[in-house]
Amino acid sequence: MPQKLPLDTLIELARGKTDDAARRLGALQSAQLDARQKLDVLTQYRHDYHAQLQKLMQQGVSNSQWLNYQDFLATLDGAISQQRAAAQQAALRLEHGRSEWRQNKRRLNSFDTLAERAQRQAEQVQARREQRDSDERAARQFFVRRAASAS
Repeated sequence: MPQKLPLDTLIELARGKTDDAARRLGALQSAQLDARQKLDVLTQYRHDYHAQLQKLMQQGVSNSQWLNYQDFLATLDGAISQQRAAAQQAALRLEHGRSEWRQNKRRLNSFDTLAERAQRQAEQVQARREQRDSDERAARQFFVRRAASAS
């Protein structure tokens, strides 16, 4: 079994970090999508509720009903504002997660490049060794034949 090189250990660690970053990125993408969908639902609900108020106002609405609608719309506006902030934070976390994943991926690619280079160098050394051994065998056979023909 070939001996494990330090570069192999670095590659394994970098691959693990990249995989972890990819999993976190997936979770962050889901969280960002969820936050955005909640914001969209709240915004649509506010729009529908406001349209309902407009319709009631055309038909005539009591002062208490109007105040209730206004209070509820203010509450919805607060919830929308909070959800908008949550969606923005989720987007920032997502961008940070993308940056982290890219950084880990670049590191892994660098280690892979170094490993490929080391492998090519090892193959070149092995090819030179095999060529030298082949040349030595051919030279020995030549001298053995020459000595045999000279005797």
